[in-house]
Amino acid sequence: MPENQLRFTGLSRRFGRLAVLAGVSGEAADGEVLLVTGTNGSGKSTLLKCLAGLLAPDKGAIESREGGRALDAVDRRRRVGLVAPDLAFYEELTTAENLAFFSRLRGVPRERGPELLARVGLPGDRLAGALSSGMRQRLRWCWALLHRPRLLLLDEPFQNLDAPGEAVTRELLEEHLAEGGLAVVANPATLPVSHVATRLELGS
Repeated sequence: MPENQLRFTGLSRRFGRLAVLAGVSGEAADGEVLLVTGTNGSGKSTLLKCLAGLLAPDKGAIESREGGRALDAVDRRRRVGLVAPDLAFYEELTTAENLAFFSRLRGVPRERGPELLARVGLPGDRLAGALSSGMRQRLRWCWALLHRPRLLLLDEPFQNLDAPGEAVTRELLEEHLAEGGLAVVANPATLPVSHVATRLELGS
């Protein structure tokens, strides 16, 4: 059995009368990517929020293992790394202060934040409220990788990035997979086929 694994079966989620997910299943393990595609409104973001433990599915099961240990919904919320368009930061704090705050919450050494900021090319003294959309996306990647998660959930992970920003975040994803991590990636423009173990198209 893989050390790190995600499997979900028959996931369904409604919002009132609207059925967003209906019996969705998929899986990924060490070094693999589950690629999720679909049109706007097909349920990609809802699926990732269910997998992250931020939303409870109405039906279905989610099984996740990290380092050989089974994770429940609370564990998943604490352990996954999430990049999502609606992830916000404390605008009155600098990028470094935001990551220092989250480091304290997660019990992560303080030096991890500056290390990631340097990697993605973000100044530590810039207020989060003064960041461009592309710089916010780089900061989301820092937040997702701060605690060295084994599972990354990436919703439009390269959105608003310029060419250097996209190159460095793709490099970070490659390193994550090479180290045995896994990822669910929703609707990127392209991903290396070698990493994509499974494709899941929603709304088809």
